[in-house]
Amino acid sequence: MNPTNSPENTVPPAPAATPDMAAVDKSGASKSGADKRTTKNTKDGSAAKAPSRQRLIYLILLILALLLAAQWWVTHQQLSRLRSEVAQRMQSGDSINTETRVLAKNIEETTQALQAKVNVLENKQSETQNQQVAFEQLYQDLFKRRDDWVLSGIEQTLSVANQQLQLASNVSGALIALENADARLSRSDASQLINVRRAIAHDIERLKALPNLDMTGIALRLDSVIDQIDNIPLLSDEQAVETPTAPKNAPLPVQNAAAGTEAPPAEMTSVQTWAAAFKNKWQSFSTELWGEIQQLVRVREVDNPDALLLSPTQAFYARENLKLRLLSARLGLLSRNEPAFRSDMVAAQETITRYFDTRAKQTQNVQAMLKQIQANKLSINIPTLDESLSAVRNYKAKP
Repeated sequence: MNPTNSPENTVPPAPAATPDMAAVDKSGASKSGADKRTTKNTKDGSAAKAPSRQRLIYLILLILALLLAAQWWVTHQQLSRLRSEVAQRMQSGDSINTETRVLAKNIEETTQALQAKVNVLENKQSETQNQQVAFEQLYQDLFKRRDDWVLSGIEQTLSVANQQLQLASNVSGALIALENADARLSRSDASQLINVRRAIAHDIERLKALPNLDMTGIALRLDSVIDQIDNIPLLSDEQAVETPTAPKNAPLPVQNAAAGTEAPPAEMTSVQTWAAAFKNKWQSFSTELWGEIQQLVRVREVDNPDALLLSPTQAFYARENLKLRLLSARLGLLSRNEPAFRSDMVAAQETITRYFDTRAKQTQNVQAMLKQIQANKLSINIPTLDESLSAVRNYKAKP
C-alpha cells in the first residue's frame, strides 16, 4: 500500500471562501461594526498572527506533501523494481523449473536406462558365475584327465623300458625313459605326484649305481677283429719256405799270406784252383737239388688234416663263418646276453685254432684281442622298475 494515501498522513484542506459566507461576513460586519470597532483593538494582535501561522501551516503542509510525493515516488520506483525483479525471478524460476523438470525427466530416463543396464549386468554376472563354475569343473575334469593321460603315457613308457631292461639289459634306455617321465611330471602342479616322482628318482639312482661297462669300446674291438679276418693266413695258404743257397759264382777261398804258409808252386796252384772250382759247383748244384726235393715233400704235424685241404671257396666260407661268429658275439654283448656272448667267443677261437695259422703274427694278435674281450664280465644284477610302475598305478587307482 502507498503510504501517501494513509489517513494518518492526510491533512484536511482549508475551507475555501464561498459567496454566502462573504455575504454573511459583510452583513455581520455591518451589523457588528460597532462590535468590531470595539473589539478591533483586541483582535488586531491575533489577526496579525493568524496569516503568518496559516502560511506556516501551508508551508508545512506543502513540505509534507512534497515529502509524501517524493516518498511515494521512491516507493513506487522501488515497488516497480521489486515487481520487475520478482517477475524476472519468477520467469527465471519458471525456466529453472522447466529445466529442472527436463533434467528430472532426463535423470529419470537415465536412471531407468541404468537400471535396465544394471539388470542386464546382473543377469550377465549370474550367467558368468554359472559359466565360471562350469569352467572350473571342466578345468578340474580336464586337469584330472590330463594327469591321467600323462600318467598313462608314463606307465606305458616305463613298462617298455622295464621289458628292455630285463630282456636286453638296456640300462641307458631305461635311464632315458625315467628321466623323461620325471621331466613330464615336473611340469604338473599336482602335489599328489610327489610320491611318483620319489619312486622314479629312487629307480634312477639304482640304475646309475650299476657298474659301468664300456660296451662301445668292446664293440669297437670286435669290429677291429672282424676287419682283420681277411688278413690272417689260413693253414691251407702257407707258402714253401725258401732255403738259402750259396751263390753259384762264389770266389775261391784265398789263403792268408800272413798265416805263415809257404806259397805252392805254379803248376800246383792251377790244379788246386780247378779242383776248388769243381767242388764249389758241385756243392751249389747239390744244395739246389736238395732244396727242390724239400719243396716237393714236406712233413708237418697238424691236428686237423682237413684244414690243409681247403679249397679257395671253402677258405672264403671259413673266413665268413668266423666273421658271423664274431658278429653274433657282438650282438650278445650289446644285448648283455653273456651266455650267447661267451659261446660265440669260444667258437670263434676254436675256428681260428683249427683253420688259421697260429704261428703267424696277425693270428696271434687277433687271438690276444679276443682273449682280452672275453675277459670282460657282462653279468650284472639288473634291477627292475616295479617301484615306479607301482607308484604310477596306485596314483591312477585313486578316486
